Amino acid sequence: MIALDVVLSPLLRIEGMAPMSSVMNVIAAVLMGPVYATLMALVCAIIRMTMLGIPPLALTGAFFGALLAGLLYKLGGKVGYAMLGEFIGTGIIGSLISFPVMVWFTGSNIGLWWFVYTPKFMGASIGGGIVAYLILVRLQQTSIFKRLKIVMWGGLLGNKKRA
Repeated sequence: MIALDVVLSPLLRIEGMAPMSSVMNVIAAVLMGPVYATLMALVCAIIRMTMLGIPPLALTGAFFGALLAGLLYKLGGKVGYAMLGEFIGTGIIGSLISFPVMVWFTGSNIGLWWFVYTPKFMGASIGGGIVAYLILVRLQQTSIFKRLKIVMWGGLLGNKKRA
């Protein structure tokens, strides 16, 4: 999952938007749960920041989206909940937290305001959520996905319901 995110995010990136990161967050949330999805997102963000020169926006967008996608999926058990978690986490929370992080990172708030990142983060999380949904509809029909999901989620969530 980390390798896919690191490779696909810069390839299918629009300036200021990383929809493939949202795709991977939603898929990871459904497949692996909130803890592993969040760890995956953090590792990917750190790799993209260090190797590709992406600013700390990679962290603020990825962390909250993956965490909330995993938590809402855990609560609701449907892909739509993971998509909603990604939208709230990345599109709203991540975009708002990006403002003070970028002010700290650049040392200036000239040209920045609280909602400057919100439209792009929302666009990426909506587009990425839709693509993830389309992928997950197909993946959930495969036996390997069902088996991996049982391994990742363990017996904690009622495997029959979620698999």
